Amino acid sequence: MHRHPDVLEVEMRRAVITFHEVAERQLAELDDAALARLDPHLGVIAEDPAGAGVQLRPDSPVREYAKDGVRVAYVATVLGTIVLVAYVEVD
Repeated sequence: MHRHPDVLEVEMRRAVITFHEVAERQLAELDDAALARLDPHLGVIAEDPAGAGVQLRPDSPVREYAKDGVRVAYVATVLGTIVLVAYVEVD
């Protein structure tokens, strides 16, 4: 494929996931099976923080991801390089 020399190729990178202390306590209470269920969903959020979840309110940066019994509330930095997970729930 021929690329124009003035076009920059942008490499998509995963966001770094970090946990608020409340979410850390919730994680500590999950068993290994629940953690295994949660992990791929965190990967989805890390790949596309803006597209993975829905914005809870128009005036709020908090997004919610809910799928397959997993619910995560999070805030992503403007550039989407860091995701702060505020709440996790695994049914």
